[in-house]
Amino acid sequence: MGRYVLRRLLQMIPVFIGSTFLIFFMVYALGDPVAALFGDRAPDPATAARIRADLYLDQPLYKQYLHYMGQIFQGNFGTAFNGQSVTELMKDAFPVTVRLTLVAIVIEMIVGIVLGVFSGLRRGRSVDTSVLLLTLVVVSIPTFVSGYVLQFLFGVQWGWAAPTVSPEAPLNELLLPGLVLALVSLAYVTRLTRTSLAENARADYVRTAIAKGLPRRRVITRHLLRNSLIPVVTFIGTDIGALMGGAIVTERIFNIHGVGFQLYQGILRQNSPTVVGFVTILVMVFLIANLLVDLLYAVLDPRIRYA
Repeated sequence: MGRYVLRRLLQMIPVFIGSTFLIFFMVYALGDPVAALFGDRAPDPATAARIRADLYLDQPLYKQYLHYMGQIFQGNFGTAFNGQSVTELMKDAFPVTVRLTLVAIVIEMIVGIVLGVFSGLRRGRSVDTSVLLLTLVVVSIPTFVSGYVLQFLFGVQWGWAAPTVSPEAPLNELLLPGLVLALVSLAYVTRLTRTSLAENARADYVRTAIAKGLPRRRVITRHLLRNSLIPVVTFIGTDIGALMGGAIVTERIFNIHGVGFQLYQGILRQNSPTVVGFVTILVMVFLIANLLVDLLYAVLDPRIRYA
């Protein structure tokens, strides 16, 4: 297993370099950060040249990228155009988004898997049809619609939750935003669990377990559910990075100053160092989450071995 992990880590290096280079190229090559810094006013040529030299923007693109990567390995992600260090912005934003993502993942796992098991064991019945219809409705509704509706109902109309989140972002205030963030993924987890469970219910190992006289609960939990969760774990693992990077709408609705908020502000103001720095960390989150998911396969299915 150690050799497998080492091989995967080595494979992550070219993926990380390629991803960060594409991000860097799209942000810096397709726009002028110095012009965006001055807004509608035309900058003085001498001032613009000095700023480009300070930001290393007067060099070819590949040299800019190499300089940026060298700075990253020293823990320096650059400086935002407002003079604040990007690392300081990350220290404030990432803990908030991590808590929000954890709340969303827990809701997604518990509710999605329970509904999927409940539906998969009753395939073709009215309960199964109702769950499929409900998940289809959830997937069809955009996040900005469901977010504002739930914010109005739970936060304003009924007063069951805070309509906006305070700067400290405690867990109790993140329950409603976490639910909004997890809704679409929850529907996919439900459908994946239901489909995988229904397919594996006809497998030979399940028939053998039933023929041995094992209790129904043990057949479901120890045999059927364990193997059926492999595609679900794959989806949830890849969804961690997607939730962190895709929380822009949710964080805007509930006034959460997390990663999504900083990315939105960076894109809106064409603050290139902020956008590149935050997306670089999200790429690392994606890679690490995928590695952990692959390692979990052997835990769920003993037949899987890593040479």
